[in-house]
Amino acid sequence: MRTFYGLYVVMTNPVVGYEACAQAAVNCGVPFVQLRMKGASREELVSNAWKIREVTRGTDSLFIVNDDVSVAMEVDADGVHLGQSDMPLSKARNLWDAPGKIFGLSTHSEAQADAAFVQKPDYIGIGPIFPTPTKAIADPDLGIVRAGAIARTSSLPHVVLGGIDETNLTEILQAGAMNYCAVRAIMQSTEPERIIRTLQDIWMAYFAKN
Repeated sequence: MRTFYGLYVVMTNPVVGYEACAQAAVNCGVPFVQLRMKGASREELVSNAWKIREVTRGTDSLFIVNDDVSVAMEVDADGVHLGQSDMPLSKARNLWDAPGKIFGLSTHSEAQADAAFVQKPDYIGIGPIFPTPTKAIADPDLGIVRAGAIARTSSLPHVVLGGIDETNLTEILQAGAMNYCAVRAIMQSTEPERIIRTLQDIWMAYFAKN
């Protein structure tokens, strides 16, 4: 699995629709496209998951399902992302014992990031950096410095998230992050491909100089 790639797209209620947003990410070569539909029925989740599976199939974009291992298995996604209150990572791996599948894990503190090392997910999410309304019950925000320190010191691949956009991405990279997710900046845009490319350009320009 790539450990240095920049943007990871998490799709939650995109204004252009899930298929169009996934296609924008594929067009831009985004390596990970996650479907996150908190509170949706299983039927709705599976329906959208199949659509995104078709958009991403055979491309460089890997399809990750948030929270639900059974849905990820049903649509033959490339992986699943689990939260701290979801199915334990070890149980998910035993249930979905298929070669090459990716297992991500959310972390919201130094202690959780340290504990993740023992569980050995393929990557950890670190956040939120800033307060975010994309969850009904939000986790406490870490801030740029703290999130960057967790990213720098963890031996696991990471993606930082929570309120990231083109105005603060450079500062977040300076703090120590390498990979990042921008949810609202992309999801609330009627031109997601343009926003994705803008963020990718900022990331590439930063690492070209550093």
